[in-house]
Amino acid sequence: MQAVRVAHPSAGRAGPMTALRMWFNGRPATLDDVGALLTTQYGHFTSMQARGGRVQGLQRHLARLQQATRALFASDLDLDAARGWLCDALGDADASVRMSVYSRAFDRERPLQPAAADLLLVLGPPRRIHAAPLRVCSVHGERTAPQLKHLGSFDLWYQRRLAQQRGYDDALLVTADGEVAEGTIWNVGFVDADGIVWPTAPALDGVSMQLLKAGLTELGVAQTVRRVDLAEVGRFRGAFFTNSTCAVLPLAAIDAVAYTPDPATPALLARAIATQPWEAP
Repeated sequence: MQAVRVAHPSAGRAGPMTALRMWFNGRPATLDDVGALLTTQYGHFTSMQARGGRVQGLQRHLARLQQATRALFASDLDLDAARGWLCDALGDADASVRMSVYSRAFDRERPLQPAAADLLLVLGPPRRIHAAPLRVCSVHGERTAPQLKHLGSFDLWYQRRLAQQRGYDDALLVTADGEVAEGTIWNVGFVDADGIVWPTAPALDGVSMQLLKAGLTELGVAQTVRRVDLAEVGRFRGAFFTNSTCAVLPLAAIDAVAYTPDPATPALLARAIATQPWEAP
């Protein structure tokens, strides 16, 4: 990746981003730049919310990008360049940020061949979700390469669509042998009498989940990481959704299992994630 930093007219702006803007390797993107992404759909990304030009867990997002770039392209992402491009584009703005990594040099006939990474940076208006607790239904299915936040999102949106056709808000993915894994684009956690329980089924190690775990540790809250079977979700006091758009959102129900609202749990989780710093690029 060529480390070129080009100032954009919106660089350095403050306040909320009001329109969608794209940069390719540090300069305003063209259709030719994104053609490889549109035609191959092979790559990975990370999404985050920026406030005042800062991102909570930025280093974790960048580490995710580096790990996936090595796994998919056998090459390194220039993280110093990526930080610089993000800084130039973001300024002091509030924004939704998506950093997608792909390669114009990727050879579909020889996918083992190392390929230089390209970075598409997309900034848009910030998202603020003030949603009611979610009702979700369980579905049998697992993401391909669940440890990667890759571009294969069709199944996830389709499962959400099917869930809403059934009167639910979203879908919870469960393995073939009944083990709870993750939501469509979110991680799931559970609450019992001893603290927080995290499932061990293959799933994305979400950045917001990482931040919650770190914050709960700082607060001295007990956490257990273990197998969680769908058959036992009714034994928990509660469950919650977490991702980069909405750090914590309670679940009202999983299938026919309804949870009694408990304001103490979202408050605790909000305190936990608030312990984690917001980082400037």
